[in-house]
Amino acid sequence: MNIKELLGQRILIIDGAMGTMIQRHKLSEADYRGERFKDWASDIKGNNDLLCLTQPQIIKSIHKQYLDAGADIIETNTFNAQRISLADYNMQSLAYEINVEAAKIAKAGIESWREENPSQREGLGWVAGAIGPMNKTLSLSPDVNNPGYRALNFDGAMGAYYEQVSGLVDGGVDLLLIETIFDTLNAKAAIYAIKQYFRDKKTEALPIMISGTITDASGRTLSGQTLEAFYNSVVHARPLSIGLNCALGAKEMRPHIEELSRIATCYVSAYPNAGLPNAMGEYDEQPHETASFIEEWAKAGFVNIVGGCCGTTPEHIRHIATHVNNLQTRVLPEVETILN
Repeated sequence: MNIKELLGQRILIIDGAMGTMIQRHKLSEADYRGERFKDWASDIKGNNDLLCLTQPQIIKSIHKQYLDAGADIIETNTFNAQRISLADYNMQSLAYEINVEAAKIAKAGIESWREENPSQREGLGWVAGAIGPMNKTLSLSPDVNNPGYRALNFDGAMGAYYEQVSGLVDGGVDLLLIETIFDTLNAKAAIYAIKQYFRDKKTEALPIMISGTITDASGRTLSGQTLEAFYNSVVHARPLSIGLNCALGAKEMRPHIEELSRIATCYVSAYPNAGLPNAMGEYDEQPHETASFIEEWAKAGFVNIVGGCCGTTPEHIRHIATHVNNLQTRVLPEVETILN
């Protein structure tokens, strides 16, 4: 079934945190390197995207665990897989390859899961190519003494995203997810890259999902936009969905999701952290607690796609899926256009 048709019928489930699950494996520097990168000049532990090349079986297993938990949409392990962020490990040249392999691993995970579960539920099996925010921002200066300085320009960001999109599409993703947006200008570079890629290829564009991040109680992104301003800055992309993820737990995210559900003419997604981190940077919110918050959103008619971000596990996703299983999906509102 077409994903838009299904979104009009029920709430879809997106997977949980990839990093949380990778941490459970307690991988060493040697594990990250594998045989291919055993002599790499710099340390590479922590480059989770590289595991698509050195430990693909681990990434595939994580995807399958989320599918078992009830996820309809799984994200590729490519959050930092563009040349700007990979430069931290001197691995810029691997950007395209990592994205291709990440998409193939996710697709293989779905195929393997289906073989093991021949009576799979309707709608399962979309791979969302994860496109993260980069480790450099276009709107903010990293130098407090030089507010006009930028570590990156728009063309550089767009080019890096274009290469990432190319790899994800060639690997076979079904959707493109621009996520954890704290700087809308970076998101615009990703949107432009996606649009330009499909213009160049002269093929039908894949659906785009967009997910921003409200960084604190002010209700603004890190670059200073209100939620409504953020929405109006990216809605021109005609995305499948616009939503929020990361930074906040479900309890703190609720008023922002309520606002977004009121103004968004597209579908609304929400995948919060497992609460706020404790003093050790860990997440203590239990699966049933996260699910209860999200169930309340669903009952209020706020959401179309739900899942989890930092600290969430397959158990979180399983509880969320169970809690929203029989609840109505959000009905798209008719919003009056004041300015064209």
